[in-house]
Amino acid sequence: MTCCTERNRLRPFSHLPRPLEAIRQFTPNWFAVTMGTGVLALALAQWPGGGSGLRLLGEGLWLFNAALFVLFAGLYAARWVLFFDEARRIFGHSTVSMFFGTIPMGLATIINGLLMFGLPRWGEATVPIAEVLWWIDVAMSLACGVLIPFLMFTRQEHRIDQMTAVWLLPVVAAEVAAASGGLLAPHLADVHSQWVMLVTSYVLWAFSLPVAFSILTILLLRMALHKLPHENMAASSWLALGPIGTGALGMLLLGSEAPGIFAANGLPGVGEIAAGLGLVAGITLWGLGLWWMLMAVLITVRYLRDGIPFNLGWWGFTFPLGVYALTTLKLASLLGLAFFTGFGCLLVVSLVLMWLIVVRRTLLGAWHGELFVSPCIAGLAK
Repeated sequence: MTCCTERNRLRPFSHLPRPLEAIRQFTPNWFAVTMGTGVLALALAQWPGGGSGLRLLGEGLWLFNAALFVLFAGLYAARWVLFFDEARRIFGHSTVSMFFGTIPMGLATIINGLLMFGLPRWGEATVPIAEVLWWIDVAMSLACGVLIPFLMFTRQEHRIDQMTAVWLLPVVAAEVAAASGGLLAPHLADVHSQWVMLVTSYVLWAFSLPVAFSILTILLLRMALHKLPHENMAASSWLALGPIGTGALGMLLLGSEAPGIFAANGLPGVGEIAAGLGLVAGITLWGLGLWWMLMAVLITVRYLRDGIPFNLGWWGFTFPLGVYALTTLKLASLLGLAFFTGFGCLLVVSLVLMWLIVVRRTLLGAWHGELFVSPCIAGLAK
């Protein structure tokens, strides 16, 4: 009996009745892996005073992440081709449908990596590729930000006592695209294209952040009235840090490029104002993020007392922390304050440790097939 058990442990997808079940049960939750891995690659490359070793490590991780994104996109596309009737059930599921937002956010980390790693290695030829991918990312982000809330209002069943920060995922995607636009805009050769991308990025930021803050307000009330969510959703406490950190980073990145791009398009004074507002908004949002991060730490400690079951939601520990780390390091470079440098490094180290823990559990769960579960078809016969 022990021998048979050992053989099952070594056999891939041992928890699935057949290997094809991995495609049938594949959900957008998996793209959260590309979000966490991608933000770690970017954070490693921005370590203050980091040498070529850390940058090469980040580049390797980014290439691995790009391959993962392509793999996941292929698996999810295959599910829609092979199991269309079951795949479309996701639109009626009140939780899994939220994870559509992880697809454009995962793509955004690849676009940012193209600029950070691809540009020095392959030259200016990477910029048009990044630009095309960015507009695709924008289209997906806008679709997620409108259509998923529309489904919440018209088709899905929701209750305030069951609400979690997962509601943020489809909304925040536009904000992440805005931050990517701030990175990409100055690399475009045409002044008008820079102008269009910068203005679009500001619109995306405004498209996302106020709605995200509305959700955060309701989330505070929900937790005060109904206390913490179930242990399965423990990592969702960190998701609130995502829109705050991304909002701050977006303002810092857009503000940094605003003077040059606004001036080139005949509005030099406005560009200087945008830069100042971006810095002040970035610092202010960073302070709010500090409150949410400390609260998330306390909540996680509370969950750990009773144990937290592992699921793909654990990747929610990584991306928000990574974005907040990037924001902290950006403030360090702009303000020249040692506190932000030291705290940013601490956050990156924490991100590395968390990523190592989560990726190990994910690899084991994927190998055995335990993580291939689609709640929207869980009641159907296998």
